[in-house]
Amino acid sequence: MLNIIGIIFSGLFVGVLARFFYPGAVDMGFWMTSLLGVGGALVVGLLGSMSNGQGIGEGFNRAGCFSSILGAMLLIFVGRQLGWGF
Repeated sequence: MLNIIGIIFSGLFVGVLARFFYPGAVDMGFWMTSLLGVGGALVVGLLGSMSNGQGIGEGFNRAGCFSSILGAMLLIFVGRQLGWGF
């Protein structure tokens, strides 16, 4: 149960930072921001595991947090290009 709560809060943290650094207004609620952060971390983790052949690592580090923010910003960009409304 605590893992799920930790995932939601870290996703919210990453999602808020991605929305802050992305140019222009990004209108989302609490849950969409959390899902954006979690999705950004998943995108970067999957791309990283495909490129080096290793599994997804555990733990918190600054490089992972920064890359998760970039992944979430990539999701915002793709969502806007596809016309999903954010």
